[in-house]
Amino acid sequence: MTGRAFALHGARDATEREQARHSLDTCGLEGDLWPVVEGSALSSATLSATVGAGLFAPAYPFPLTTPEIARFLSHRQIWAEILRRDLDFGLIVEPDTELDPAAFANALMLARDHIDDLGYIRFQTQAIRGPARLIDTNGGAVLSLPLVSTAHGPVQMIGRDTAAHLLNLTESFDRPVECLIQSHWHTGLRAGAIHPSGVSCISRPATDSERAPLTQLWAHYVYRRALRRAARHSRAPVTGGLI
Repeated sequence: MTGRAFALHGARDATEREQARHSLDTCGLEGDLWPVVEGSALSSATLSATVGAGLFAPAYPFPLTTPEIARFLSHRQIWAEILRRDLDFGLIVEPDTELDPAAFANALMLARDHIDDLGYIRFQTQAIRGPARLIDTNGGAVLSLPLVSTAHGPVQMIGRDTAAHLLNLTESFDRPVECLIQSHWHTGLRAGAIHPSGVSCISRPATDSERAPLTQLWAHYVYRRALRRAARHSRAPVTGGLI
């Protein structure tokens, strides 16, 4: 099975690039440094052609930010690269990600064993909340199928068929990439999640000015409730993977 890692980093951020190199050195796969799309370089024409509005229910309650658009486009580039290289799977490592080599090795082996069936597997930093179907374990790593996955997954494994499917589905998009992946009633893809995964994030605490106002917190709450309702009527396979 042929796979390759792609470590995202800011093109002009030397610290992120060094951390991305460290992730490649510890992830257990050959790979490439992959500069993220620069949001500042996106033209208004590109933005208007790329970003839709209300493409499926429930509608995402916030306008996409330029960094979110750039991140989504970066993922699409890697999906296309998986197809171009005819890889069985690709492993995307987000910026500011820290890997525990021993724990991540267990999670990586578990994901490789099931990527053909599931197509997309998130390596999560937090435990899965809510209903989930147990798939398999390896060492301390546990692979499950959440009803709705809301925990942060800064590392993702994507199979070739899934990469092609997502590329065709996202010529325009209306929400962040992780919100698309959790919407299996729309994508027809029920993604797996691993925790513990040996993955953590390097991040600074949010300042008071960065914390969400109450109106935004309420919108998130209403959106999460709508996600759970939509998930109960999903057409995606209950055993995981593509429809």
